Parts: sequence; structure tokens; C-alpha cells
Amino acid sequence: MGHRGSEEGQMSARILIADADPVQRRHLEAAVNRFGYAAETAETGLALRERLLGAGRTRAPAIDLLILDLASTGSDATALLAALARESRTVPTIVQASPGAIELVLPSIRAGAVDFIVKPVGAERLKVSLENALHLAALEDEVRRLGLQASLCSSFAELVGTSEAMERVARLGEKAARTTITVLLEGEAGTGKEAVARAIHGASDRRGRPFVTVECRTLPAESAFSTLFGHEKGGLGGAEEKKAGKVLAAQGGTLFLDEVGALPSDVQIALLRALQAGEITPVGARRPLEVDVRFIVATTQNLIELVTRGAFREDLFYRLSLFPIAVPPLRARREDIGALARRFSARFCAELGKGRRGIGAEALALLESYDWPGNVRQLENAVYRATVLAEADELTVAEFPQIAARAGTFAVRIPPAPQPVAASPEPQKEFVTVEVRDPNVLALLDEAGRMRRLDRLEAEAIRFALGHYRGHISAMARGLGIGRSTLYRKMREYGLDPDAGAATGTDAAEGSDLGDAAA
Repeated sequence: MGHRGSEEGQMSARILIADADPVQRRHLEAAVNRFGYAAETAETGLALRERLLGAGRTRAPAIDLLILDLASTGSDATALLAALARESRTVPTIVQASPGAIELVLPSIRAGAVDFIVKPVGAERLKVSLENALHLAALEDEVRRLGLQASLCSSFAELVGTSEAMERVARLGEKAARTTITVLLEGEAGTGKEAVARAIHGASDRRGRPFVTVECRTLPAESAFSTLFGHEKGGLGGAEEKKAGKVLAAQGGTLFLDEVGALPSDVQIALLRALQAGEITPVGARRPLEVDVRFIVATTQNLIELVTRGAFREDLFYRLSLFPIAVPPLRARREDIGALARRFSARFCAELGKGRRGIGAEALALLESYDWPGNVRQLENAVYRATVLAEADELTVAEFPQIAARAGTFAVRIPPAPQPVAASPEPQKEFVTVEVRDPNVLALLDEAGRMRRLDRLEAEAIRFALGHYRGHISAMARGLGIGRSTLYRKMREYGLDPDAGAATGTDAAEGSDLGDAAA
């Protein structure tokens, strides 16, 4: 699946350094770690090819960027990049050359390397090169994803994640794609069942043909049958025109029925007929029509329980559950959260016309510590909001206030500053634990672990509102749910100056509107 994964949540990307010179290799490794990335090294060309192209690469953490020394590893960069491209495992590559070997760089650039550096490289030049290469890779990934989405076609390579749970989904989906068997996708809301269905369609021989989606919960009971199977002229309450249903719209392709357990009983009977005999009968039609449609259905409900209650046909259940695939919730694949968040951030930055926003170590630790009851969809929405709010080049905890408030405090492992090469030839392995708190979260306990007094909590809440609404008293009162006179009295009691955060004119009005929306 997608190669933009990361093994350690606090690192924003995994960078492979291929250099046979131990001093230069440790220098680059220390710099890469200091910039906040995860560093991995390869000392020989053989080790490099084994890491990128060997049989054991599937379970190893994905490589996001390669720094390749052209001379010391004895690697042919052109041949390596071509081999990666043949296996659809393109890795952004920065080549490194000695001052006297610049002529080796040009063939590598022509073969697809994104940048080059000259030894010894300065820290600032290296940092800029890494950031640009990762930015370019993220944009290329997003362009490819949007292109596939526009063509209603996807692939399992586009399902972000290297977790064992998602690997299993991909393996089962690829097997299903080689057949026309009906697939039942089970999982919580927001886990990405439609993305899996699109991947099955995109990997099948029906790719390029229609992929039609129906949200069964939103179908009105009185028109659900005609929506799916169509109607003849005059066949539905005197309809003036003939209408083809969703099944015929998917002819030759795939029909995805989301929340199939919500279908009315008459539709269930017709769906069973379509599955068993490949026939449908539109409302008002005199004879059935043959259809060639592959069905993929999804549910968040336990269909067996619906069968037991008589709300779902038992024969239809057995027909639909020939090939079940369980799509895991996000909390069961935490190692994928970083890659998903970066994918969403890259997309939203492109859509909003913003420069690339990285994700800070503390913010990434917060995202990975949260249970995400809304799953991938909730993460996508949270990253969108954070991208809209962000002003700096990096998303921080401050851009995820709701998540921080729900998660409480959380620990983040941050590697200590790298030691000089001479003092410590091996990379440091120890980690320190730092407690990170969102500054917008009201602490209920003091430093001794005792409950804080109610009047102090109230004073802190009013003080926060004073700054948040920029001294706009009406907005503060509405946000706090108290009257203006009460607010004035309490501010006097707590020694708070009403003019401390005052805004004027348009700013004050805007503060009121934003405050009301936030409240």
C-alpha cells in the first residue's frame, strides 16, 4: 500500500541514508534526527537494494525519502531508480556527490532524482533539500490520488497504511477483485469502507466502467425500489418519463450499497433476485431485464442480529456474506494515523492554496493517542480544520483544541539532542517523556493533585473569555451563558479589567461572530 507511512509516530518521515563513509553517514543521520525525521542507514549498495527491493520490505517501515551517495556505495542510481519505478515503488531521491564528481549527478537527475547535494553539505542546505523533496512527493501523491478519484477508480496502493490490519484488508480485497463474488464490508462508520470498495473495483477487470454508490439509509421508503431498479413511463404514480435506476446505471461495473441493512423488505426481495438470477424488474415493466453488475455492500450493523429480529431476510444475508471483509477502526491501526494525517494535510493545503503544513511531534503524538470514535472521517475533518486555522509552517497541538480537550494530557517521546560523533559513535536510543497540555484546556487539578476551587475555575474561564472575545462584553456574556450585569459584577470580584482585551469597530463585531460560532 501507500509508501508514505512512518514507523514512529513522533517522526514526520522515514529517511534512508545510503553512504559507506561512516563519518559522513553518522553526520547525516544526526542531522536528519535533529530535523525531526526518523533516520535509517545502509552501508552498501547491496544492503540498499535489499532494503528497497528485497523480499522482506513489505513488513519493514516504508521509506519516504532516500539520500544516496553516488560514489561510496557503488550504486548505479539510474538503474536503482528504474528498478523502483518498475515495481511502482518510487522513492524521492536526493543524490550526494563529492565536489570532483559532479558529472555523476546529471544522469541521476534525468533518471528521476529530485535534488542533489555536494559533500560536505551544510545543515541549512540539507534541511531545505529534505523539506522540498518531501513536499514534492506529497503533492505528487495527492495529484495521483485526485486523478484516480476523478476517474472513479482507485487501487489498493492508494489505501494509506502499513498496519497489519490494513494489509489484511488489502490481501482479501485483491483476492475478491479477481472474481465477481459479492463482497460484504463490515466496520464502524467512517472507517473507509467506500475507499476499500473503490479499490476492489479499481483492481478488477471492471475498472474504467461505472462505480455507482447508493447510501441506503437516505432512500425514502416509498421510492427506494424505483431509485434502485427504475420505473417505466406511467409506472410510478403516473410518472411522465421512464427512469433507469442505480442498478442499470452501474451496468458492466460495480454497485456499492452502503448501509445495506436499511433497505425496505420489498427492495431486499428484488435485490436477492438480482444477485441470484442477474435480473431486475423496473416498476411498471412487463418483463425483467438482464443486468451485469458486481455488488459490493457495506454495513455498520450486525446483520445477523437484524435477521434474528426479522428486519433483514435470512436468504439475502447468506447471499451477501459470501466474502466478508472487516475494515478496522482507526484506533486498531494507530501506526497509520501519521501517514493519513499527512495525506489529508497535503490535500487541504493544495485545495486551500496554502503552503505545505508539516505536523509537529507533539501534535502527531496527540493524534495517535486519541481513540477517534469517528474514525478516518473524523481525522480528516480535524486535519481540515487545523489546516484552515494554521498560520505557521507546522500544525501544532493548538490547532487541535477539541481533540486535546477530549484526550486530556498525553505523553510524547522526544529523542534527546544527538551527541558529537566522537563522544558517541552510535545513535542514541533513550527517550524522555514530556507531558504536553493544550493551553486552551482548563485544568481541574492543582499541582498537588487536589481539585481546584470553583471560584478560581470561574475566574480563569472569564479571563480566557476576555481574551478570546477581545473584550467584547456581549459576546462574552453569550458565550459564558450569563447576563451582562452578572458578568460585570464577577469581573469586578475577580479584579479583571473589562478593557484589557477590548476590540473596536469591525474587529469587535468579528470577535462577537467568531465567539458565538465557537460557543
